[in-house]
Amino acid sequence: MYQGIVEAISQHLKQPLSIIDAQPIAGGSINQVTRITLDNQSQYLLKTQSGRVAKNTFQIEYESLALLSAAQAVRVPQALVVDQNFLVLEYIQPGTRAADWEESLGRQLAMLHKNTSRKGFGFYCNNYLGTTVQLNDWQSCWLDFWREQRLGKQLQLYAERAGKDALMVKGEKLMHALDKLLADVQEPAVLLHGDLWSGNAMADQQGQPVIFDPASYYGQREAEFGIMRLFGGFGRRCEAAYQEIWPFEAGYEERFRLYQLYHELNHLNLFGASYYAACMASMDALL
Repeated sequence: MYQGIVEAISQHLKQPLSIIDAQPIAGGSINQVTRITLDNQSQYLLKTQSGRVAKNTFQIEYESLALLSAAQAVRVPQALVVDQNFLVLEYIQPGTRAADWEESLGRQLAMLHKNTSRKGFGFYCNNYLGTTVQLNDWQSCWLDFWREQRLGKQLQLYAERAGKDALMVKGEKLMHALDKLLADVQEPAVLLHGDLWSGNAMADQQGQPVIFDPASYYGQREAEFGIMRLFGGFGRRCEAAYQEIWPFEAGYEERFRLYQLYHELNHLNLFGASYYAACMASMDALL
C-alpha cells in the first residue's frame, strides 16, 4: 500500500526512507488521514481517498496550499508530494491556543487578503466545498460571480432534488435582491481560504494559528467570514483584530449573513433537512 508513497517521499527528500509507523487520525469525512513516521523519525500527514472523490482533489489542494503558503501571512501545512491517489503534507503537532490566538488569526487573515488577482473573481479551476463542485470561472463583477456561481448554483442543486418549495420561492426573491445587497461592493478579488470553519483551524506547538483543508478562490474578502460565523470558534476578537489592518465597509453584517447562507445551503444539499430551518432564517433576515 505504501510503496509508491515511500518512493515519492524518498525522491522528494533525496534519501531512501521507509515507513515504520502509521497512525490513523480521526476527523476526516472525505479522506483518510494518517500520521506516518519514517525511519529517520520525521513525521508527515498522509491523505488518501476513502470514498468516491474526483481524481484531481489532491492536486487542487496541493496547489491551493502552495498559494496560501506563498502569501506568508498565516501558517498552513507545507505540501510535499502529490499523486492522483494521495497527498503528503507537513505534520504539525497540535498545541494549545495562545491567549491572543484569535487576534493573531484576524490580523494574519487581513494580511492574506492583501493578495489579489488581476483576473478578477474565480480560480484557475473548479474545486470542491466538501464534495460539492465549487464553480470558479473568472468574472470581473463580484455581484455576477456570487449570483451565478455561488448562490445560484446552490439553489439549482437544491431545486433538482426538492422542486419549487417555500425555500426556492424565497431563494428566487433573494436572487433578485442581490443587486441591492452587493451592488456597492467595489473591493478587489483577494485570495481566500474558502472553507475556514473551526475544524479547519488549530494552534501549533507555539500556540499560533494554523489553517488547512482549503477551498480557495479569489473572492470578496468578507466571504471568508460567512463560514467562520456559521459554526463559531473564532469570536469577535478575531474580527476586531482583522479590522485593525483592514476595516470592513458599511453593511458588512448583512453581507456576512449572505455569505453564511451559501454554506448553509451547501450543508443542506450535502447533509439534508437539518439545515433547512437555518437557510430559511437567513433568507428571511436578508429579505
